[in-house]
Amino acid sequence: MNKLQIIGLAGTNGSGKDTIGQMLADKMGYLFISVTELLRAEATRRNQPASREVLRTISAEWRRELGLGVLVDKVVAEYEIVKDKYSGVAMASLRNPGEADRIHEMGGTMVWIDTDPRTRYDRIQANKDRRGRAEEDNKSFEQFLAEEAAEMHTPAGGDAANLNSAGVKERCDAFINNDGSDVTQLENELRRQLGL
Repeated sequence: MNKLQIIGLAGTNGSGKDTIGQMLADKMGYLFISVTELLRAEATRRNQPASREVLRTISAEWRRELGLGVLVDKVVAEYEIVKDKYSGVAMASLRNPGEADRIHEMGGTMVWIDTDPRTRYDRIQANKDRRGRAEEDNKSFEQFLAEEAAEMHTPAGGDAANLNSAGVKERCDAFINNDGSDVTQLENELRRQLGL
């Protein structure tokens, strides 16, 4: 294929970004890469815990040093090595507006996934062992909400390299509500929204 097919996935914690990314991989032939896993690998390389705080720090550091779209560029570089095997690349979890802008610069589509906060929290708690993040996910509902609020907005006058999920949401092209449990319905909605 000549043109890069790129889909950026963003949304609230536990909304199903990785589920949709895996669906794009399994059902539609995309390479799916989680930028969170790239950051976890870097934390491990640095002998640091893969906590949300450490991952936020690393991602902000990379954005300051290499540009706001650096995580997108890192994923696309991985895709370029194996692109003949896939119909495109999907990446999650984009949390900085510069990442959404980079997706658009490359002709890609940004998708925002959301779900009721309690549903998301319950999903995370039910799947924390399978997610491999049990220590990170072990928190109260109130802590979950506070952490999410901190990631939604960069404070006024703050560092543009920090997380700003609300700014990403403003730049999204498609919006998926993942409140249900019907995977087929979710796949159909994804195909409809993306014209796949």
